[in-house]
Amino acid sequence: MKSLMKPQKIRLAILLPVFFAVFTVSKADDTLFQDVVLKDGGNTIVSSGGVFELGFFSRGTSSNRYLGIWFKKISNGTTVVWVANRQNPIPDKNGTLKLISPGILVLVNGTNSTVWSSNTTTSVQNPVAQLFDYGNLVVRDANDEDPNNYLWQSFDYPTDSFLPRMKFGKNLVTGVDTYLSSWASPDDPSPGPYITRIDLNGFPQIFIRNVSSPIYRSGPWNGLRFSGMPNLKPNPIYNYTFVMNRQEVIYTYELLNDSVVTMMVLDQQGILQRYTWIDRTQKWELYLSVQIDNCDTYNLCGAYGSCNIVNSPACGCLDKFEPKFPNNWNDADWSGGCVRKTSMNCSSDAFQKYSGIKLPDTNVSRFNFSTSLDECQALCLKNCSCMAYTSANISNGGSGCLMWFGDLVDIRAYSENGQDIYIRLAASDVGGEGIGTARLVIILSSVFVFMAIILCLCIIWKCRKMKWQRKRPISRSSRYGQNWHDLETAEKSESHSKDDLELPLFDFVTIADATGNFASHNKLGEGGFGPVYMGKLEDGEEIAVKRLSKESKQGFDEFKNELNCIAKLQHRNLVKLLGCCMHEEEKMLVYEYMPNKSLDSFIFDKKQSKILDWPLRYQIINGTARGLLYLHQDSRLRIIHRDLKASNILLDMEMNPKISDFGLARIFGGNETAANTMRVVGTYGYMAPEYAVDGLFSVKSDVFSFGVLVLEIISGKRNRGFQHVDHRHNLVGHAWRLYKEDKALELIDESICTSYDPDEVLRSIHIGLLCVQQSPEDRPSMASVVVMLGSNYALPEPKVPGFYTERKLMEGDTSSSKISWSTNELTFTVLEAR
Repeated sequence: MKSLMKPQKIRLAILLPVFFAVFTVSKADDTLFQDVVLKDGGNTIVSSGGVFELGFFSRGTSSNRYLGIWFKKISNGTTVVWVANRQNPIPDKNGTLKLISPGILVLVNGTNSTVWSSNTTTSVQNPVAQLFDYGNLVVRDANDEDPNNYLWQSFDYPTDSFLPRMKFGKNLVTGVDTYLSSWASPDDPSPGPYITRIDLNGFPQIFIRNVSSPIYRSGPWNGLRFSGMPNLKPNPIYNYTFVMNRQEVIYTYELLNDSVVTMMVLDQQGILQRYTWIDRTQKWELYLSVQIDNCDTYNLCGAYGSCNIVNSPACGCLDKFEPKFPNNWNDADWSGGCVRKTSMNCSSDAFQKYSGIKLPDTNVSRFNFSTSLDECQALCLKNCSCMAYTSANISNGGSGCLMWFGDLVDIRAYSENGQDIYIRLAASDVGGEGIGTARLVIILSSVFVFMAIILCLCIIWKCRKMKWQRKRPISRSSRYGQNWHDLETAEKSESHSKDDLELPLFDFVTIADATGNFASHNKLGEGGFGPVYMGKLEDGEEIAVKRLSKESKQGFDEFKNELNCIAKLQHRNLVKLLGCCMHEEEKMLVYEYMPNKSLDSFIFDKKQSKILDWPLRYQIINGTARGLLYLHQDSRLRIIHRDLKASNILLDMEMNPKISDFGLARIFGGNETAANTMRVVGTYGYMAPEYAVDGLFSVKSDVFSFGVLVLEIISGKRNRGFQHVDHRHNLVGHAWRLYKEDKALELIDESICTSYDPDEVLRSIHIGLLCVQQSPEDRPSMASVVVMLGSNYALPEPKVPGFYTERKLMEGDTSSSKISWSTNELTFTVLEAR
């Protein structure tokens, strides 16, 4: 008898946990545990307050089954707010949801094939899935309720419904992009053609698109609301928040009264609407529609056209503008937009104030929240490609700067809650509130005088501070004194003393605090030295920290070399080194922070390149030349940079260039002007022939790199990886061919076609070709280059440039085929036996 009962007891012990698990689910618990399944056929999970329910459903006459979340207490369970397997329905009622290790929800069909699953990058021992009363299904550790530690949540992957507490937008740390997509039809939850999401190009704004074509734009956030949403106002039902920082760009809202039920839905017609549930009528009632009328159609009136729904026709040109194609305009074809009545002249333009409008598309724009409106005007006026500006934030009297580059599109007029914008016009067209030429001269003169006074005060303060620092004793408890011993020990081995540096040392704790412990969202980029982080000191000063990577091919020699080079240099076109940090294995350099990052992020990017008009590019060429001249001739040290390239030219707030990264530089003494090395360092595409082949370097090696840089700035193309359908030369070779054929102007970037000065461009190309001559003796010195850039005297004829040989394409390619070239510009090191 015992032998017969024992197997039964074992089977019972196995079945009891499963029975109780299924029983728990059937009793509508809000939590799904690991190894407990939710089967189609009546089993559901209900949030603790009974507000939402998770289970399987069908729509219409279709037998397709979907796993979803719906309102339980209202609308008879017909209002579905989230669908898991919307692209992969289950054809019958054999679906099963389960939670498996390490914390992943898996939906399988009758053949046990996975039709949908969640994801996680974290493993936990005891995962659970829980449905909350605000509609969010989360996977978390059973013992950890911190929302920051959720393994996965449905709010990150919504369908067509935007619920309270959901974050709509992008997490810049995790990369999660939360957006809505419409259902295909009322009975088909598969993704329809309409999508709404926050677009991060330029100043963030919300778009609704039909596939990829924009049909609606919210306008940028102005501190109170989105510019194109005048009906978004404080109300007794919900409050709303827009957050834009280095961690996230999101819009969210929360209910002020939990008894109110409201949500936003992107419907099958591409209309984004807010609904509220009315108990009296037992219906969803429309509270507001994001698209108010036909004037909310994206770019209905074309460039510089303004839509006003009270007019007939609705489209009209802004004041001082006229239809580009009058006949088409009169036939209600407004797509051609409007143009200025008077052509502009960059040097004498002014701005006209326009009020009560929806701000134009900010796809190609720049913004800065610490710049005043007057400073914004001055910055915009200096850039011929800047077409308009306004305050980035209109709350509390207005602050910040928002500038547009390129044509202004998708403008409409409002009777209330519109904004002011200042649009560039010819000075003769500006009256009243515009800025006349005389007034402009007075303003600019005042600004320059003020800046000169501030500069003088800063120099006096800096000199006194340096004098005081040299005299004061070094305290190990101060943020600048903790690591003197470490540096001194290392310096002694290289026959240097700490007094040679005249440079503050930061302790590791200060740097770690400033960078958020080297948080990924503060990372600005990475080069051969290692990663670079943005940071902010306790006094508010912004810094950039270069942290020597343990995997870097560069080491302590390059670190100390950069200290020795740049610590003793002061020039407006060289990046300023604020200090360094050495702590155990850590080696870091602390620089002034450059808000516009590096030159390559502009000239090689199709959209960003529009911001750099020709006057700005010419300014960058001249500034870089002056910085290089200082290194070669005017500083107390003669320095050869050896790695001059676009990514090592940083841009400050006013787009002034500053040469950076002196890890590979060499210091020459006395009359020494050249040397050779067994260790060739630099970047492909910028190295002079004699240096790349024989290891011979001199000031003329930097001149060659500068010439390449000039041609890249003019063309917007990289030298290395350049391709053309007619030949196999690099960019230098292409420029030489065009020059010999008297077609040099064909080299220019299309982004500067409307702003360039032909004489300046042709002269710059000529100088660039002189700098990239094959023989160092044929290249001008940087002193000559600076003079040539600033004068109009005749230039010597360039000879055939270095590396003027056609490259051999990869096997299988032709001259007309598209070649995949690497554009990696990390600094490299080549060891050669000599």
